[in-house]
Amino acid sequence: MKKLLALLLALTMVLSLAACGNTAPAQDAQQPADTGAEDAAAETTGDDPYADLGDFTMIVGHAQPEGNPRTTSMEKFAEDVAAATNGHVTVQVYANGQLGTEKEMLEQVVAGTIQGMRGGQFDFSPRLLMFTLPFLTQTRAQVTALLQSDLAKSVCAEAEAETGTVIINLCDAGGYRQFSNSKHPIKTPEDLKGLKMRTNGMKTIDLTFQAMGATTTSIPYSDLYMGLKTNVADGQENPWVNVQGMKFYEVQQYFTEVNYQFHPDPFYVNATWWNSLPEEFQTIITECATEMGTYNDQLIDETSQAARDEIEASGAEIYVPTEEELKAFQEAVQPVYDQCVEEGICTAEEIAQMQEIVANAQ
Repeated sequence: MKKLLALLLALTMVLSLAACGNTAPAQDAQQPADTGAEDAAAETTGDDPYADLGDFTMIVGHAQPEGNPRTTSMEKFAEDVAAATNGHVTVQVYANGQLGTEKEMLEQVVAGTIQGMRGGQFDFSPRLLMFTLPFLTQTRAQVTALLQSDLAKSVCAEAEAETGTVIINLCDAGGYRQFSNSKHPIKTPEDLKGLKMRTNGMKTIDLTFQAMGATTTSIPYSDLYMGLKTNVADGQENPWVNVQGMKFYEVQQYFTEVNYQFHPDPFYVNATWWNSLPEEFQTIITECATEMGTYNDQLIDETSQAARDEIEASGAEIYVPTEEELKAFQEAVQPVYDQCVEEGICTAEEIAQMQEIVANAQ
């Protein structure tokens, strides 16, 4: 009986010790684990102030090929946004018209199918055409002053109410634009008479060519090379960087360095998507877009001469008008200013305002 009692007592002690052995370590292990998780969460939040704001994807399209200043600056924009938002905003850039023509891409932005596009497409914001009046500016400083003016900001602000888009930056679409054709040199406005000149459908380009006696035909940018090669159009107008990038010089023999026009390059963003972003991300994207625009214009200035040299080296002829010849072009297109006022693109007062901005540019 004593042996049985001793055995039962021993068994009770073993079970008791086993229970204590299972419970105590579990409690000891659990406490540090909880503390570590809280510390890790606190550390993560401290390193990433945007952790709780969500993740967003921004699909952006444009028409220019690889190597063009627009493409290069957009790639930088995508990298800058990803870095500044700790990867919470991803910008996917589709270049070279992969998502359609500029008009089709802008329609997609308005519909919300994609979030943004860059390009000189003004069908939905025709008031931006006021900045494309022929021979309005002559220098980079004048272009910059115009695009950063209160007038430009006011015109951009009209876009949201009229199109459902927000213009988050306005830079240069490619530099000053030149004439080319496959028939003969263009030295005077009269040399344009009878030529069929391609346009992108922009009113001020049509009016400019028509004022000098040419006829116009609209061809999408992505189709322009073949349109020139097959003589759908005799000639076209574009900046040197575009001519070089798209190799238009292969199907155009005669160029005139007339610097007649520059195009603003609006960065359209779907307003509904934009307004859904946290304010912090809106601020970051706007700052990155501003830096992108500055970089874009710098690239244009750095690459335009090299592009011109390549075009000339290809065997194409480049004619530089004399001061007197250039004045003849300027006088020939003066009716375009009155027509833009008549069609409601701008007012006479706004033209005077733009001319004052240009005159005071340093």
